[in-house]
Amino acid sequence: MELTLKIYIIYSWSKGFTAYYNHKKYGGLEFSLSEYYKIMLVISEGHPSLGWNLTLGASHSFLVASHWPEYVQDELFDTGKQFIAAHKAFPAGTCKRVKKGYILDGIFPYCSGITYATHVILNSICDLGNGDKCSMNFIIPRCDFEILNDWGEHKTLGMWASGSNSVRLTSVFVPEKMSAPFRGFYADQRVENGTEGTRIHKNSMYLGYLMAPYHANILVPIVGASKAALEEFRKYEKPGDINEIVFSRTLGLAMLLSDSAEAILFNVFDKYASFCQRWEYDRSPMTVDENLRLWGLLQQAGRLACESVDILFRNAGSSATLKGAPILEYFNDTQMYRSHVGAQWEQFSLYVGRSILNRKISFLDL
Repeated sequence: MELTLKIYIIYSWSKGFTAYYNHKKYGGLEFSLSEYYKIMLVISEGHPSLGWNLTLGASHSFLVASHWPEYVQDELFDTGKQFIAAHKAFPAGTCKRVKKGYILDGIFPYCSGITYATHVILNSICDLGNGDKCSMNFIIPRCDFEILNDWGEHKTLGMWASGSNSVRLTSVFVPEKMSAPFRGFYADQRVENGTEGTRIHKNSMYLGYLMAPYHANILVPIVGASKAALEEFRKYEKPGDINEIVFSRTLGLAMLLSDSAEAILFNVFDKYASFCQRWEYDRSPMTVDENLRLWGLLQQAGRLACESVDILFRNAGSSATLKGAPILEYFNDTQMYRSHVGAQWEQFSLYVGRSILNRKISFLDL
């Protein structure tokens, strides 16, 4: 009941959960990244896939607050209404430059958080009309896109409530002001003079490097799933059982794996905050290497959280495989994370290694 109440409060809040990032000029609380993800972790423990939906739907105001000019932020945030936006971060669809804006067409899959969204932010490779192409982000209101019925119960292995539906656009005009260049998750941006966000909000958090926050969005529900699975597994204990050693060892190992994942998560945001503070001191940017290593650390946290759930699922017995069994649902949710393109830690380690050796990374044009 307590978790349900928290979810209701967040979604019915007059400012939406946009408030966690936005400057007080918009009535927000301007939580730190660490504070925000602590809240999302509690909710994800109650319902991992809904936590995925909420975390991504709420988090993308950080992107807007960091990289769009003040007059756009005023239009989107200073209205007394909610701003909830999914973001398709990898390019899809087609884009054409026209007078005073762009025309977008196509289907954009995996727009997690779209269920309650007032907007969607889409990435597309735009033909600028002079032979040049550019990766661009576009903010599009709910009235201009269609949500496809391609997600939800039994359509995927797990994460049924994550709202990861596709959206379809048909020759949608996007004004110039609602566009912004998007390259490499801002890992190599120039920040001598800060960003739109630091100048508007006077907070170095709004340098808006995205590699760590974006992976945390999908990691937090998985750490939440590991915590929920631990609680559920304890129901399988049978006092006096001859397998007490197996049960206790399984519980202890899974707990340590889950705790380690959580510790890495919040250590990453301590590091992120220290990099922002460094910029305040001497205008040093976060390096590409630092961005990649934060993302990689979070992947390892995801690996540990998934292993925690795996161990619990394997040792819970065949009753845990019955349809509707909570541990089965947590297991399925973690497998969805494992299949996510951003969670492929083996491949990503290649990019980290190249960055350490000061070689071309060959990832996201970096």
